[in-house]
Amino acid sequence: MSRMPSSAMDCETERSRWYALRTRSRHEKLVRDQLNGQGIEPLLPTVRRLSQWKDRKKEVEVPLFSGYCFVRFASEQKLPVLKTVGVVDIVGGGFQPEPIPDEEILALQTLMATVLPYDPHPYLHEGMAVEVIRGPLQGVRGILLRKEKRHRLILGIRLIQQAAAVEIDVDDIAPLP
Repeated sequence: MSRMPSSAMDCETERSRWYALRTRSRHEKLVRDQLNGQGIEPLLPTVRRLSQWKDRKKEVEVPLFSGYCFVRFASEQKLPVLKTVGVVDIVGGGFQPEPIPDEEILALQTLMATVLPYDPHPYLHEGMAVEVIRGPLQGVRGILLRKEKRHRLILGIRLIQQAAAVEIDVDDIAPLP
């Protein structure tokens, strides 16, 4: 019976990937803290929000992506991650967790390290059906298009196979459900 050299096993053990965890509602910080306590690297991007109660206002730290926490682990750590209190599941396709590309996590970490203000934003991509949520075109639905560095809203008339395009600020649109 042949054994894998220990250096090859170490390399495999060290090959950890980033994954997104779906968490129970308002359990993101608990999940982050428990994973950290287990020696598993979590990432929970947060933003500061002014929260108001009847008697006072207070600045609180809330998750950037509600219901999600990121975690870096190797395949043999999957079970301890799943057994962490507050974890619902590991996001993926079918029955298999799907790793997040390192450059996407690095971009998020870079953003978190800056002093720039940031907020959650609907995920938009070219070709997506969107609706204008403010401005003179409020309520209009169309398709998001990008031409050079500008975003455009395509308004189509299907019956005659014709369309019009208008420049739009991405902050003024939202994806259709």
